[in-house]
Amino acid sequence: MVAAYIGLGSNLDGPIEQVERALRELDALPKTRLVARSRLYRTAPWGGIEQPDFINAVARLETRLEAGELMRSLLDVEHRAGRRRDGERNGPRVLDLDLLLYGDERIDDAGLHVPHPRLHERAFVLVPLTEIAPDLVVPGLGAVRNLLAGIDAQGVVPADGAT
Repeated sequence: MVAAYIGLGSNLDGPIEQVERALRELDALPKTRLVARSRLYRTAPWGGIEQPDFINAVARLETRLEAGELMRSLLDVEHRAGRRRDGERNGPRVLDLDLLLYGDERIDDAGLHVPHPRLHERAFVLVPLTEIAPDLVVPGLGAVRNLLAGIDAQGVVPADGAT
């Protein structure tokens, strides 16, 4: 089994429900089980596009799926939720699932980059990741708690109704 960390986010069509449904779907993936999840966090969008706040979380999976298989499964979950990848970056989305880490592997293939290349810059990823795995080491970057200490995370707050 490999530990894989998944970032989840949504700001359309009932974002809390979208993230909770995605967590259930991750737990139901073949050869995979959900072993930890963060609470839900509310985060203001960035990127210059006016849109609703995001709901974000991070999940830890234990999986026997290869990294590419897992990524395809994440895209399938997004698609079932209504996500259509149209190339727009930083825009609103019904569901966004990112493969943040896959064991201690470094993968740099077309369409799959692990660790996620912007993980260390994103408070909406580091806050929930630190909640469930503060001592986790991101290959080439260091411990999650140290990465979080180096950025401004004031805009990431627990969401109402979070579990």
